[in-house]
Amino acid sequence: MIIGIGADTDREKVCRSIRSLDEEINVRCYTSAPLPDIMIRTEISDHPERALIDDLFSGRINAAVRGSLPASTTLRYLKEKAGVDHLERIALLQDAKGRQFLLAPVGVDEGWTVSDRIALIKNARRIAHRFGLSEKTAVLSGGRFGDLGRHPVVDRSLADAELIAHLTGADHTEIRIEDAIEDHGILIAPEGITGNLIFRTLTFLGDGAANGAPVVNINKIFVDTSRASADYSNAILLAASLTDL
Repeated sequence: MIIGIGADTDREKVCRSIRSLDEEINVRCYTSAPLPDIMIRTEISDHPERALIDDLFSGRINAAVRGSLPASTTLRYLKEKAGVDHLERIALLQDAKGRQFLLAPVGVDEGWTVSDRIALIKNARRIAHRFGLSEKTAVLSGGRFGDLGRHPVVDRSLADAELIAHLTGADHTEIRIEDAIEDHGILIAPEGITGNLIFRTLTFLGDGAANGAPVVNINKIFVDTSRASADYSNAILLAASLTDL
């Protein structure tokens, strides 16, 4: 099994992440310049994001991690290569208390319909089962039931969350994310903007950690990461684990 990871900015951080892993995990690094660690297997290309994704779809590598490659060009090419018009990601997060959970949607263009979020729940439960997380799912909405009538968008958010919970056997926990995290392994945001704000607040302001976000609507294993992450080792381990599903 070979896991590919991209290295654009902060190549030393990528190298450090690879060195921290068990030697049994075979990692190939895609970059545009030589790495500071000559012992790491490297593919040098003028367009490392394309080389990484091309090798993923050709089968030269079993899974890919974005690492520190730029999001815009990498994800655009991934969509093109996979033949999809958008990507659906499920983030594996950890809060300041060390509690791990899955969050979706996390992209601003994701999760805008009831059917989108139902599909995310199905995929999230499969991943949760693989990693020993609770498959119990909390569907978040834009307010409490007591807020009905305050704004049409809030009313629709509450109604959609109720429908999703009913169709999937999940719990509608309203806007109470602080209660949902207590006994749910999967949190479903009202839409991608809210999910992205939760993700950013937790990881950049709230002393939480992001362990990678697998893309679940393509037939290859690709784990998205933030270049602001302190380390990519957990994302590599996540990608390796998903190859067994």
